[in-house]
Amino acid sequence: MTVLVLTCEEDLTADMVVSTLHDLGVPLVRLDPADLPGSIALSADYTGDGFHGYLKTGERVVSLGSLRSVWVRRPGTPGTRAEERSTWLTAEAEQALYGMLTSTRARWMNHPAAAAQARYKPWQLHIAQRSGFTVPATLITTFPSVARQFAATHRDLVVKSVSGKHPGDPPMVLPTTRISPDADFSAVAAGPTLLQQHVSKQADIRLTCVGGHLFAARKEADPDEVDSRFTENSSWKPAEVPDRVRRSVAAYMTSTQLAYGAFDFAEDRDGTWWFLECNQGGQFGFIQLDTDQPIAQAIAAWLAADPLTCHSWPAV
Repeated sequence: MTVLVLTCEEDLTADMVVSTLHDLGVPLVRLDPADLPGSIALSADYTGDGFHGYLKTGERVVSLGSLRSVWVRRPGTPGTRAEERSTWLTAEAEQALYGMLTSTRARWMNHPAAAAQARYKPWQLHIAQRSGFTVPATLITTFPSVARQFAATHRDLVVKSVSGKHPGDPPMVLPTTRISPDADFSAVAAGPTLLQQHVSKQADIRLTCVGGHLFAARKEADPDEVDSRFTENSSWKPAEVPDRVRRSVAAYMTSTQLAYGAFDFAEDRDGTWWFLECNQGGQFGFIQLDTDQPIAQAIAAWLAADPLTCHSWPAV
């Protein structure tokens, strides 16, 4: 049976997993949905009582019935390399490709429906609280008066994007920024604003969950540091996962129906891990390179497992 890897052409992180799958002798097909239509072709028939379909990329043809798993790593948008691009073509190609793939019995890392829901930060915070994580006090509002009241209560605050990257061309990373409780919050009325209690941290934690396997890494941090994405102050080292966090991760993954998740925490001076977010498609290559943790091998093993003997969603 075949593993299908959906990612862009230049993806060094995917290369690590693909190389491991090759070493395991697992058949795989790697393609970028951006090449549909074009170098990728597809067909499926829903006749009688059955479903039959196949994908063709280059000279490779794979039966959809032979797929054991699908890894949605960093795929391009269908139709973006077509000779005549249009929003209509993108919608049609996307519906055809993912609709056909979700008709199979393959396991997903991660299923598109679960991944789409898991991207919503407000929902993440709700599930994180319900799963038992320690979550900083957070407010999302368009009411300036409510923002002022929240700031008066919690004092030490940061403001961050609700959605993540700005959808510009190219997309911009919006840094988490510390703000004064005496700031002018009148602009909050112009759009949803996320305010959060600032955690004075001694370390950043990245916890990568692959099925039931947890790989935690820790990096020393300045207590006044706000956004570690823009600092290079130390390297990542392996870390032990507290039992409470382990239980919460299991609950979170079950609730979200994710097979893969990259959790970010801020560790305070008491050693408490404060939940910040879970990126359902977060990078892991830099963690593996720093810590030698076998994350790519764990992903490859999950993808190579027999779907007939495994659940569609991970049992964490």
